[in-house]
Amino acid sequence: SANYLLHISNVAMEVLVAYNFDDSFDLDFAIQTAILHDTIEDTSADFDEIKAEFGEPIAKAVLALTKNDELASKAEKMTDSLKRINQLQLEVGLVKLADRITNLQTPPAHWSKEKIAAYCEEAKLISKTLSNKNAYLNDRLDAKIVDYATRMNLV
Repeated sequence: SANYLLHISNVAMEVLVAYNFDDSFDLDFAIQTAILHDTIEDTSADFDEIKAEFGEPIAKAVLALTKNDELASKAEKMTDSLKRINQLQLEVGLVKLADRITNLQTPPAHWSKEKIAAYCEEAKLISKTLSNKNAYLNDRLDAKIVDYATRMNLV
């Protein structure tokens, strides 16, 4: 869908802009990961297909960015994903930061105040857990969190 393409383009753009501030990461790897980060979650493609097409490092990155649906709670899924992200190249964490920056838009109208607050808290956890990946993206995410919390009347 157009929204899916817009989202992955925005995540890739965040990574590109971050590279202008700090070029000490592998841009090609980061951009490929950004473009493919939702593939396992949102398409019929699986790990093996991504590995065959783009190589094992990219496939492992996409898998780390994919929530494990066998875990019970949303919190467990995020903690597990962040742990797996932190075991891989710094670019993978960078893509996660860019992903959440892009996702901190005005939430759907049907979201409850509790869900909105939880999403904001989750963003804080992402920023804290991945605080050593890219200073520019961390600052962007922290600013987005403040803006989101303010706009959603969470403060």
